[in-house]
Amino acid sequence: MRFLSVNLDSFLIELNSLEETLALYRQLQQLGHPDIREMIPAAQTILVYFDRWKTQAKVLKDWIAQQPVHDQALEVGRERVIDVCYDGEDLAPLADQLGWSVTELIQRHTQSHWQVAFIGFAPGFAYLVSPEQQFQNIPRLSSPRKKVPAGSVALANDYTGIYPKDSPGGWQLIGRTTSRMWDELRDPPALLLPSDRVVFRDVTRQPTHVFLNENIAPKTVQTHQVSAENAVLKVLKVGLQTLIQDQGRDQVAKLGVGQAGAMDQTALASANALVGNAKTAAALEILNGGFSAEVLQPTVIAVTGGVGSLWVTYPDQSRVDVGCYRAIALDAGDRIEIAAPEVGLRQYLALRGGIAAPLILGSRSYDSLAELGSPPVQVGELLAQADAETTAVQVEPFSIPTLPRVGDTVQLDIVLGPRTDWFSSESVDLLLKQTWQVSADSNRVGLRLQGQQALQRSQMRELPSEGTCTGALQVPPNGQPVLFMNDHPLTGGYPVIAAVAPHHLSLVAQIPAGCQIQFRQISE
Repeated sequence: MRFLSVNLDSFLIELNSLEETLALYRQLQQLGHPDIREMIPAAQTILVYFDRWKTQAKVLKDWIAQQPVHDQALEVGRERVIDVCYDGEDLAPLADQLGWSVTELIQRHTQSHWQVAFIGFAPGFAYLVSPEQQFQNIPRLSSPRKKVPAGSVALANDYTGIYPKDSPGGWQLIGRTTSRMWDELRDPPALLLPSDRVVFRDVTRQPTHVFLNENIAPKTVQTHQVSAENAVLKVLKVGLQTLIQDQGRDQVAKLGVGQAGAMDQTALASANALVGNAKTAAALEILNGGFSAEVLQPTVIAVTGGVGSLWVTYPDQSRVDVGCYRAIALDAGDRIEIAAPEVGLRQYLALRGGIAAPLILGSRSYDSLAELGSPPVQVGELLAQADAETTAVQVEPFSIPTLPRVGDTVQLDIVLGPRTDWFSSESVDLLLKQTWQVSADSNRVGLRLQGQQALQRSQMRELPSEGTCTGALQVPPNGQPVLFMNDHPLTGGYPVIAAVAPHHLSLVAQIPAGCQIQFRQISE
């Protein structure tokens, strides 16, 4: 085993093969160490999250290193038959590249035994391996497609995968299926789970099979229906984006699902505390202001995060800026308006009792990458309180944090690793010495950073997919890092040079485009 630094609360275990990796993963699952929060297995690594307030990384690594890896045979699970129409646009070119005919490629694919090794990239995206190893070292496309249709069957490296939803992708497309890989209304939502056996059946020449993407696209849970008598707020404006978010999802990595949740967890906790909610209550995450709503029933709200004007217009048309980071009592007929923040980027509106929304995989949060949970709030939507247990409202306002504004330089603590050794020493120095501008092309998946000089890799080989943490600085071929945020893919195939420390992730959520970032190393 080789242990690689990831962050203050996580590390990678690197092994020699997929078989060793999955064997150790099964063993650690069975042992159930109380301080391990979650594990994400991949091709040759296991990403381990631990409770850093209860143990130290070194203590946990020493314990794991002492565990013998016994049975390295892949565990055998259920059998799933997947009907495939082999007409992918990469089918013929890939067959030529492998020195086979198209017919031979299809036969080899359908006659091989396939098994789910792990799930990553997107909810329900299973990485399938075959012990026959007839498909090895299949190259990814040099330029990934911006959109791969849901149901596409593809090859890359030593794996077969099926895209659960329309998404970007660089795998070689050989066919398509009508089997729905992910359906959040199904239990479990993922059709394929680790250790499942998969048989691919060729239905290319069967005219009864009609392939329509809309038949296989993941179902989206409809907006929570709220009756007029239960509604507390009627949405008048939503700004750039308004989402329902809570603390996020835990223990769902085995389905390929990330944590999601509020980008600024500190601001969410403050908003809930002000109105007397539990810390688990859902609130609205508002991107750059522009939100307004009519109050339909007496309630108490608080707005935290990015700081700007919070206007209340009363029935007599008087208008008052009541301010952020304080509890505000409202009556029916009042109207609230949240202006764009003067500092920061995201604002959190908590409603006493929490905001009612469907509980999906243990959370009310919306995951923008997986399109999981209640969709973005729309104009005219009615919002109700969740009737969760509450405590006393905080009468005194909370102190307002110092947040960045456009043009500021923000210093962020980082932990180097796990793939720092994939970059030249000059690039590691460059990461720390030069400032990085936050691009406008940033969202809940990640912040795209632009530096005057790009980072250069010292190792050009392809990296097998491995788990990535929130805060990871992944470096694509252009050398400009992407800072992964709450809705990032669980696994990635580009090297991660460092990760932002957990205590600065809420700050990252409040950095507007146009700011500069200066990284500071805090750990070897």
